[in-house]
Amino acid sequence: MFELIYLEESIRYHTQAQAICQRFSAIPQVICGRYGEIFNRHGQNFRLQKQRPSLILARKFDHHVLPTPAGYGIGGTRNFYFSHMLNCIYDCRYCFLQGMYNSAHYVVFVNFEDFEQAIEAKIAEAPQEETYFFSGYDCDSLALEPITHFVEKILPTFQRFPHAYLELRTKSINTAFLLKQPPQSNCIVAFSLTPRVISNSLEHKTPPLQRRLKALQQLQKQGWPIGLRFDPVIYCDNFQEHYRTFFQDVFQAVDPLQVHSVSLGPFRLPKGNYKKMQNLYPDEKLFALGLQERGTMVSYEPQIEKELINFCKQEILRYIPLNRLFTCEF
Repeated sequence: MFELIYLEESIRYHTQAQAICQRFSAIPQVICGRYGEIFNRHGQNFRLQKQRPSLILARKFDHHVLPTPAGYGIGGTRNFYFSHMLNCIYDCRYCFLQGMYNSAHYVVFVNFEDFEQAIEAKIAEAPQEETYFFSGYDCDSLALEPITHFVEKILPTFQRFPHAYLELRTKSINTAFLLKQPPQSNCIVAFSLTPRVISNSLEHKTPPLQRRLKALQQLQKQGWPIGLRFDPVIYCDNFQEHYRTFFQDVFQAVDPLQVHSVSLGPFRLPKGNYKKMQNLYPDEKLFALGLQERGTMVSYEPQIEKELINFCKQEILRYIPLNRLFTCEF
C-alpha cells in the first residue's frame, strides 16, 4: 500500500505512530524533522506519486479545528471541520485536493488527543447549542480507518456531548467497525455519491456505487444516521436521464424518511487549484466543458449550473422534505 513510511522525530515513540509502524513493519521507515520537508518539496510529480504514495506520520501543532467555509453545512449555525489526515487514497478527477498540495503522499497526524481537546474546547464555548464538526474535508473520513483507528477513538468524545454532531464524509465501505457497536444519534455517516457513468469515468479507485449503497443500507438498518452528499453535481450528456435514474436507485436503496440530511452542490474549484489540476490532466474533458471564472472560483457557466441544480433539486424533493435538503453555495 505504501512505498515508505516517514516519521517525524517528535512522534516516533507516540503510541499511535508505533501501532501503525508495527502493523507495517516490512515497509522501510525513514525519520524526518517535520513532515513539510517531504510533503511540501517543490518539483514533485503528483501523478507519479499517486501511483505509489508514501505514508507520513506527523504531529499537528495548532489549528486542529477550524470554521467551515461559508455555505458548508447541514443546518447548524456553529460549523467546524478538522483534518486528522491530508490527501485521499482515491483518485477523483474533480477533487480540489488534487490541486491543493505539491505531494500525493498521505499525512496522518497521530496526536489524536489534541484534536479531542480542540473539539471539546469548541463545544465548551456554547455547551447548549448544536455544534457540527465535519471530518473528511481534506481527506476521506473512513478510507484509512483500518490503519489509523481515528474515528474509533474520537467517537466516545461525542457520546459525552449530545449537542455536538460529527459528520463522517466518505466514499469508503470501511464501515465494519461501526456495525459492531451501538449507533450514535449524533454521528452522521455521509456518503458522497454520483451516477455510475460519472463515477466510472472520474472516481478512480473508489468502491462502485452499488457497494456504497449496500454500506448505507446496512448502517441505516442498524440505526446509524446517514447522509447523502450529491456534491459535486457534474454535467454530462443526457444528464437528466442519468441523474433521474441515479436518484431512483439511491432512494430505493435507503429509507428516504430516515435519511438525516441531503446536500447538493455544483462543481467548483478555487482558481489556483483548477489551474494545477488542468496542468496535471490536460486532456481531461471535465476541465474544458462550460467552465468559467467567477470571482475567486471556477465553476460552470451560470446557465448550466442553474439547470443542473434546479433539475436535481426537483428530483430529490420527490423523495424527501425540503427541510432535509441543503444546497451548498459559494
